[in-house]
Amino acid sequence: MRNVWHELSGLLLPVACAGCGRPRTELCPACAAALHGGPARRVRPSPRPPGLPVVYAAAPYENAVRAVLLAHKERGALGLAGALGRALAGSVRAGTGRPGSAGPLLLVPVPSARSSTAARGHDPVRRIAAAAARDLRRRGLPARALPLLRQRRAVADQSGLGARQRRANLAGALELTAEGGRLVRHGLFRHGGVILVDDLLTTGSTLAEAARAVGEARGAGRQPSVHGRCRAAVVAASPSAFEINRN
Repeated sequence: MRNVWHELSGLLLPVACAGCGRPRTELCPACAAALHGGPARRVRPSPRPPGLPVVYAAAPYENAVRAVLLAHKERGALGLAGALGRALAGSVRAGTGRPGSAGPLLLVPVPSARSSTAARGHDPVRRIAAAAARDLRRRGLPARALPLLRQRRAVADQSGLGARQRRANLAGALELTAEGGRLVRHGLFRHGGVILVDDLLTTGSTLAEAARAVGEARGAGRQPSVHGRCRAAVVAASPSAFEINRN
């Protein structure tokens, strides 16, 4: 019911751009350009957590981009999922370098805590991943979004934690679902078409833990093989991750 209310309120109530507040538009052209108007780039946090795969991001997490992500994630502006999915799809394409005739891609969203999903009334990363898969299919690249990861233990709120504290908080927190395990047994994860996706990269701890869970289930055992077979894409990354990438 909460999702239905979010959808109806977007139709019935006056809207303003989530990025800048411009009236009568959910996302103005200038803020849309900030979100997905430029090429996605490789990003890496410093320090880089062990096991972090190669990550591409569409935009720095600042100004209008930050406002749009928060509006979708925390305020239930579900109509923004399409624009955010388009940005994520750009990151996926940049990270794969695949032409439209290449094999299918499987987008695996990083799972949100059940308590967070219940409080928000939706799973923002899962919604964005589904929108990104649709965008990729429209561009001729077969793609699916499947929630194949889950939390196997509770974790503390990440806000306010430093990089080392986040790594400790997330260590061993994720695992593959039963469906994910079945796909591993059938060899899907060996074909290089799996992309871990999230809305935001800050310290990289969450994506590193997701990559560990996939590698552990595959029986990779060592981090180099995880690096070689997992890739990741996000909508936005901290500005410092972009600065480091330029140096």
